[in-house]
Amino acid sequence: MAKLSKKKFKELNDELSLKRNNVWEEAKPVQRKEIMALGDKYKTFLDQAKTERMAVQAIKKAARRKGFRQLKPGATGKRFYLEFKGKLIALAVLGRRPLDNGMRLLGAHIDAPRLDLKMHPLYEEQELVYLKTHYYGGIKKYQWLARPLAIHGVVVTAEGKKVEVHLGDGPDDPVFSVLDLLPHLSRRSQGQKKLNEAVEAERMNLLLGTLPLDAGEAAGKVKLAILQELNKRFGIKENDLISAELELVPAGAARDVGLDRSMVGGYGQDDRASAFGALEAILDVKDPAVTSVALFFDKEEIGSEGATSAQSRFVEHLTALLLQAAGQEADYLSISRTLAASQMLSADVNAAYDPDYPEVHEKRNAAYLGYGVCLTKYTGHGGKYAASDADAEYVAWLRGVWDKAKVIWQAAGMGKIDEGGGGTIAKHLAVYGMDIIDVGPPMLSMHSPFEISHKADIYSSVQAYLAFYQAPPMKGGNRGVL
Repeated sequence: MAKLSKKKFKELNDELSLKRNNVWEEAKPVQRKEIMALGDKYKTFLDQAKTERMAVQAIKKAARRKGFRQLKPGATGKRFYLEFKGKLIALAVLGRRPLDNGMRLLGAHIDAPRLDLKMHPLYEEQELVYLKTHYYGGIKKYQWLARPLAIHGVVVTAEGKKVEVHLGDGPDDPVFSVLDLLPHLSRRSQGQKKLNEAVEAERMNLLLGTLPLDAGEAAGKVKLAILQELNKRFGIKENDLISAELELVPAGAARDVGLDRSMVGGYGQDDRASAFGALEAILDVKDPAVTSVALFFDKEEIGSEGATSAQSRFVEHLTALLLQAAGQEADYLSISRTLAASQMLSADVNAAYDPDYPEVHEKRNAAYLGYGVCLTKYTGHGGKYAASDADAEYVAWLRGVWDKAKVIWQAAGMGKIDEGGGGTIAKHLAVYGMDIIDVGPPMLSMHSPFEISHKADIYSSVQAYLAFYQAPPMKGGNRGVL
């Protein structure tokens, strides 16, 4: 074989080799301004969407401003939203093609790891009043100690009155905290234990107050004072806490991170980063060829179990209503064919490469902060158990869509094969026969109270989602037998 010149080698390398592109380096000056402006908008969304209920309200408000109307039997128009139980919402824009030729679906989740309350949470010990908690989703328990927390949620009385509770994020609000043990006394109690055993879940109780009623030697006078304050503020009694959904989340606003303000730090970015991207994209869809849908699910962090999760029948109900709105039959076969002919992005984040912990990553197949939205062909854990694995035809089609739209993207898995892994909503929607793959921004400190994303990756995600919606119909149609 003849020796290659440096010029020929470079030409051949540019033509045949994979190249990773940094979004910021590739961006033009106007795009750099757009990236930073979008980052500010994203921080506002994070602050408005600290729980799944708050996220639904923020999404619905944004949708209504853009002309979306409630989807119900007999509804007419093109732009719809459908809300379910206050914790799940879908936005849809009807396309020009018949609906049973398939839809373009984006699915993100709007729940995040947190602390919930037990059914009987309120108690007093040594004139300190606490709320007992139960953690939700995969957390490192030590990260939730000795930090300011806010309380958000609803309390529903026996009479059916719903009371919203928001404490800890207002400028004049008090905050709350789960106590930690001082290092002087923790050598045996915590220091000699494994990291996942050092903090016991039953000790993660929220400090609520200390001031007693003026009641002499009466027992429980601090607890009763707290109950009196709760009744004064919200009109509730202790037994109303049984029918409450109160979530304890980090207090404070999302912030710029870094001297260059290139990153966003804040709570709940897994997966509200993807939810924000999906919302921005669907709001920008005007007259698509293929019906475009954005789904915002609950309960992903606990396995997508429950009525407002991706395992519920909500997608079938939504499809039936959309078929009716499009003037088509909404029988079982039509719903099945529509879903099987659809393409979907499971919009969820991936773990960004952390140079301080290289041993858990496989560098050649890791996601990198600032290098764009991440395509994850398969999820699950060692041996691809509990995975959703996209086929080659769909991956190739999506690559073509993004390359044509000049989206900067990367492909990566979640850590080394036997180091761990993770799941998303993808496998629960794949059962309908649709094409589906995971796509979302990479993230540092995932599942912590202060996750970190790159503004350029948020921008890239919006571009990728919008290109997906706007792409022409996939050649070959369904590729299936349904």
